[in-house]
Amino acid sequence: MKHPALRAALLACLTAASFVSHAAEPKLGAAEKLYQANCAACHGAKMEGAVGPSLGDHAWLHGAPTKANLIKIISKGVPEKDMPAWSPALNATQIALLADLIAANAAKPAVALTPEARAQQYVPDLSGFKLPKGFHISVYANQVSAARSMVVSDSGIVYVGSRKAGKVYALVPRADKQTADVVTIAEGLEHPIGVTLLNGALYVGEISRVIRFDNIDKRYAQKPSYEVVKVSLPNDKWHGEKVIKAGPDGKLYIPVGAPCNVCDVEDTKSAKIYRMNADGSQLEEYARGVRNTVGFAFHPTTKVLWFTDNGRDEMGDNTPSCELNVAPKAGIHFGFPYCHGGVVPDPDFAKGRSCEEFEPPVAKLGPHVAPLGLTFYTGKQFPEAYRNNVYIAEHGSWNRTTKSGYSVRLITLYNSKVVTDTAFIDGFLRGEEVVGRPVDVATLPDGSMIVSDDYGGRVYRVTYDGK
Repeated sequence: MKHPALRAALLACLTAASFVSHAAEPKLGAAEKLYQANCAACHGAKMEGAVGPSLGDHAWLHGAPTKANLIKIISKGVPEKDMPAWSPALNATQIALLADLIAANAAKPAVALTPEARAQQYVPDLSGFKLPKGFHISVYANQVSAARSMVVSDSGIVYVGSRKAGKVYALVPRADKQTADVVTIAEGLEHPIGVTLLNGALYVGEISRVIRFDNIDKRYAQKPSYEVVKVSLPNDKWHGEKVIKAGPDGKLYIPVGAPCNVCDVEDTKSAKIYRMNADGSQLEEYARGVRNTVGFAFHPTTKVLWFTDNGRDEMGDNTPSCELNVAPKAGIHFGFPYCHGGVVPDPDFAKGRSCEEFEPPVAKLGPHVAPLGLTFYTGKQFPEAYRNNVYIAEHGSWNRTTKSGYSVRLITLYNSKVVTDTAFIDGFLRGEEVVGRPVDVATLPDGSMIVSDDYGGRVYRVTYDGK
């Protein structure tokens, strides 16, 4: 491994073991703690498997799970499977404890994988994705648990926030530029889904605060320290996760979602987009009536803010529509909670109000598709027709009778007006089987596109080699 931090991260995912009772001997209790602290992230808390394989009763590919053989495997690793040696990180006693634990549980029936764990363990058949002619998709980085928002530095390092994992990652391109090593920058954070770069610093949005890692491109591999940005934001858990984006005006834009499915929070800080100086000062409202935006971008020529918004639930399978919005200036109201999708009055809050009062969306994206991150493609690799248009990651419905979303959409524009809305990447949903849930879209320096998937815990790369 070329990156020490990546090696350490992989070492933490090495062991093959199985969950045992707390009534076990003291030695096994110590082994359990060792396993849970270092290995469960990849093999599952109950050894059911995740990124790494299940460790119950199955075909062992590298010899019988005897204590002697397990000590050998754990100590030396399996390089061809990206399993590094434990011996630099654990002493002989610790390795022996883990070998005892594995051997004691290797014959137990394997725990059934959850659908999400299965998606993390097995890369889906890439031929099942559908892209326009001349485009190809590959896995850029694996083991990026709960991958959410992304930002790309000038050097090509991709910084990725996460959700339940509580981590921030750096995806460092390998020599071939086709794949990347995964380095954990920070962990133990509170749903740090939002990441952006400003003045060489990485800003991360947690639920209750914003933190800053200075000079990040030179410090990412050192578990860098961070500063807390002094800004007061609501810390509601429902729609409380904070995406964050640096604007062309040098300010940071950050939304606060509605702490509900639908409620009137006009007189609070919720359901609004804010902007502030890089140090957190001069926090000001930029837009209101925004239920839950989890992605925005600035047009490459007009510099105007475009953002997605997730429509409310509990109005049926087919209404209201999720939205793509444009905020050319501060002070615009986008309708929540009085009007949804630009045309649907809310049954509980619309009394005395009219949808004509509010800014309509520039595109209705469909009900329950959960549009999250978006980007304007400005690279040179894709054909001209694909440039300066909007790409939206639709995370997919969670409560619709027939699933919708689960794709990356291409919104073509003419003079900043929507012309078409078509699928750019399909195949995250195959029949009714979910193999991935796209979250964000970004462009690498070589003009290829990357897409984060928090369900499978990976980042995909899209390239073009057509005529």
